[in-house]
Amino acid sequence: MSDSFQDALAGLAAIVGDKHVIASGPEQDPYVTDWRGRYHGRAVAVVKPGSTAEVASVVRYCAEKRLAIVPQGGNTGMCGAATPDDAACNVVIRLDRMRALRDVSPLANTITVEAGCILADVQAAARDVDRYFPLSLGAEGSCQIGGNISTNAGGTAVLRYGPTRDLVLGLEVVLPDGRVFNGLRALRKDNTGYALKQLFIGAEGTLGIITAAVLKLFAQPRSSALALLKLRSAGRALEIMARLRGAVGDRLGSLEIMSRSQIEVIAATVPDVTIPFALTTPWYLIVELTDTLAGVDLNEPLAAVLADAMEAGLAEDAILASNLAQAKAIWAVRHSVSEGNKRSGYVVSHDSVVPLERQAAFVTNVEARIKSAVPHANVVMHGHIGDGNIHVIALIDRARCQDPKAAAALVAQINEIVDDETAAQGGAISAEHGVGITNRGRLARVADPLDIELMRGIKQLLDPHGLMNPGKIFGVGAA
Repeated sequence: MSDSFQDALAGLAAIVGDKHVIASGPEQDPYVTDWRGRYHGRAVAVVKPGSTAEVASVVRYCAEKRLAIVPQGGNTGMCGAATPDDAACNVVIRLDRMRALRDVSPLANTITVEAGCILADVQAAARDVDRYFPLSLGAEGSCQIGGNISTNAGGTAVLRYGPTRDLVLGLEVVLPDGRVFNGLRALRKDNTGYALKQLFIGAEGTLGIITAAVLKLFAQPRSSALALLKLRSAGRALEIMARLRGAVGDRLGSLEIMSRSQIEVIAATVPDVTIPFALTTPWYLIVELTDTLAGVDLNEPLAAVLADAMEAGLAEDAILASNLAQAKAIWAVRHSVSEGNKRSGYVVSHDSVVPLERQAAFVTNVEARIKSAVPHANVVMHGHIGDGNIHVIALIDRARCQDPKAAAALVAQINEIVDDETAAQGGAISAEHGVGITNRGRLARVADPLDIELMRGIKQLLDPHGLMNPGKIFGVGAA
């Protein structure tokens, strides 16, 4: 290691302590490799500050030494946004030590937490005061709230509560020069100029490092009902959704769809998950109703809608969960999609969102086009059909992807099909996973040039030297 890198390690250790700096070597591997094992980078150091003041000092030091900064949460992202590139001058900043619950107010329905808090711990802290934090996704046991905010995570409750952006009231952010933006206000109404906090939500760590957040809480759901429906087409799910909204209104909390091929992948690769229903149709829909009043019988209105749907030929069969264990078993299938796909082959993943009315055409067209162009691909789908977000996944035999150039060409071919069909249906290429490394070329291809120009201008204003998470969203060298 060069003297300059040794000096950098010493300088960083002087800020956070020797034991909180990981130099290059095997101990760094989990921090310089993304969750899917797709991207591998290098770093001078992985640094774990213990306070906002230490984060600010580390960032100021990196800015002075022109060291690139890669903020990283739980490293559970799908697009490589938290993975350093192979340049030697990267510093990965992890907030694992910053897990304090700073404040919770049942009166205001708010919770203030540091960015290193695990999502499941935020949910538990809300439950401790008889409140509910609705963000929920498969990685909630390891992902960190700072990363969730930085990627504007979606999850299974968007239909009722919105994405992460809708759950954030205030932010504390360390800017690329080490100054601290103190927007940590628990105000429901604040019309004093630009909503600056919104710049950092979904920015994937390219504009600053989120160190704390004020989040919205809600009344705890006290009654629920869940059913699994077997469908002949995805379009029928939308007709069922319309009937549900007419019958139960905002009690419709989640509407999740999976293709049969997706469930078959889970059955074959995730042995600790049992499929608690027979696979007899092409599509499977999870419907969950919730109410904040205890003792409300939601099974009755749900059963009535399901009966009408079956009589109308919209559903082939329906399973109404009779107890909590059965409901958890059904949700376990849905939450295993990423793990199952990762184990099944080389994953070409997409995060398209299209208008609700066009989802049926989207899934039909995109599957046909991929299978026509790449017959050996196993096309699986799952997603949040209630908010227009369908994940189209092409699983490729890893033996076909040994040659990097051939793999890249195959991925590009599939991406173009999905992106073109997404655009044809009036959609966007990323609903909740972000851009990162995976989608930056696709964004450049499909985005409105004015959108890119404005985003680059914001990036240049806040990070003129391009040190904050370089190579993400815009590509290498973009400031």
